[in-house]
Amino acid sequence: MKTHSGAKKRFRFTGSGKLMKQQINMRHNQEHMSSRRKRRLNADQVVSPADFKKLKRQLGR
Repeated sequence: MKTHSGAKKRFRFTGSGKLMKQQINMRHNQEHMSSRRKRRLNADQVVSPADFKKLKRQLGR
């Protein structure tokens, strides 16, 4: 089965097998955000268990 092109650009596996994604709200319009909020949004986030199975299949694992 082919890997989903959009999914491979947005998600990555860690060494321990967790799926990571970037958080939302960090593309533009950050001049009104506090530095603290931007710093916290800059960190990657673990994908929820509800979406994990579908994304794992899309990524060919």
